Amino acid sequence: MEGGQQEATASKFTRICVFCGSSQGKKRSYQDAAIELGKELVSRNIDLVYGGGSVGLMGLVSQAVHDGGRHVTGVIPKTLMPREITGETVGEVKAVADMHQRKAEMARRSDAFIALPGGYGTLEELLEVITWAQLGIHDKPVGLLNVDGYYNSLLSFIDKAVEEGFISPNARHIILSAPTAKELMKKLEVSIGMTLVDDQNSKPTEPTDACFVSPGVLPST
Repeated sequence: MEGGQQEATASKFTRICVFCGSSQGKKRSYQDAAIELGKELVSRNIDLVYGGGSVGLMGLVSQAVHDGGRHVTGVIPKTLMPREITGETVGEVKAVADMHQRKAEMARRSDAFIALPGGYGTLEELLEVITWAQLGIHDKPVGLLNVDGYYNSLLSFIDKAVEEGFISPNARHIILSAPTAKELMKKLEVSIGMTLVDDQNSKPTEPTDACFVSPGVLPST
């Protein structure tokens, strides 16, 4: 492990949050991409924050980071903690009350966000952090690992929303995408220092606990 750490590429990130499916998907390329992303984080000395558990792509990326000697933090609601639901989380387990607190905790602990292929949950998490960036709640980079064009339809939808005036051209650039982990990480590294602003060109606000809690959900005390 020490030898691997000596060869690691210097990164501007300490921890990255990865959103991804609790299923592995039908294509082997999705599984390979999750493992590749985990190894890429290790090569850059970056720790992982994710939704916990050992199933699906979540299990593959977390195991790859853990095997590489980096710290893994799984943030998981107490209702999903039984092993028969999510499997056993590697590394540190952070139990939270609910799904809202899970997203808030993952966001607080991370310097950037990456989405691998996934379903409804992955999309919900991805779109929420994009919305937070648009509103100026955070200025952390958001990356889309577009494996085999999995997210082409989503990107086309967003481009259509820009064309129809529902998303500003400036906000379209919040999302960085690439087909491989190495290419995506390069884009994320370059994006550091580029200010993300909302439609009114306001400056990002300093994140607070309240910022990372969905409407109607009070921060825990």
